[in-house]
Amino acid sequence: MTLNELSEKLLLAVKIQEPTTDFLAQLAAWPNLEKSLSTDLEKKAFWINCYNAFFQILRKEKNIEKPTIYRDQFFSIAGQKISLDEIEHGILRRYRYKFSLGYLPNLLAPKWIKNLAVDEIDYRIHFALNCGAKSCPPIAFYSPDRLEAQLEMATLSFLEGETTIFPEKKEIHSSRLFQWFIGDFGGKSGVMNILQERLKTNLRGFKLVYTEYSWAEELDNFS
Repeated sequence: MTLNELSEKLLLAVKIQEPTTDFLAQLAAWPNLEKSLSTDLEKKAFWINCYNAFFQILRKEKNIEKPTIYRDQFFSIAGQKISLDEIEHGILRRYRYKFSLGYLPNLLAPKWIKNLAVDEIDYRIHFALNCGAKSCPPIAFYSPDRLEAQLEMATLSFLEGETTIFPEKKEIHSSRLFQWFIGDFGGKSGVMNILQERLKTNLRGFKLVYTEYSWAEELDNFS
């Protein structure tokens, strides 16, 4: 079994509410992360699955609340203690400082984070990570061989569900996720280009308005 397959089995156990102890033990004892996750496709699929599984476990089984759920190292992978923030902002966002809107690197990121991080930031991860809120994208199972198509589908589905166009006012309203991580999307012009391309709509001259994000808890939101 590959490391990516193990992450999918863990997430499936979470979904069907079966014990996760054995899968977590296998992750903790895995011999070498860097060799097992050598490409960005493998890294993104693995860490998205782990993030979504870990969050559900921490909320449903351990009743861990924010902000502790993000910042504390509750899990071990290949002998390395790790937190949800380290997965998202350290590895998947290539050690971006959490509160810099995606523009500044975390200069204090440890060496192991830098060694595991993706080579390039893929803004589509924001439409795949689920933190248990109603406005979060639904949880899917990601695998390296299908990742491109899966992330494209997740992106389009999220944008279609979270975006409203008002032609008469020349406004487009979309998720506040764009604002929080705007540097990942290439700035405001990058956001508009993404919306225009994915929604196949001419948005020249339109104003971008960020919608409110619902933090109401909605666990088990699997696609």
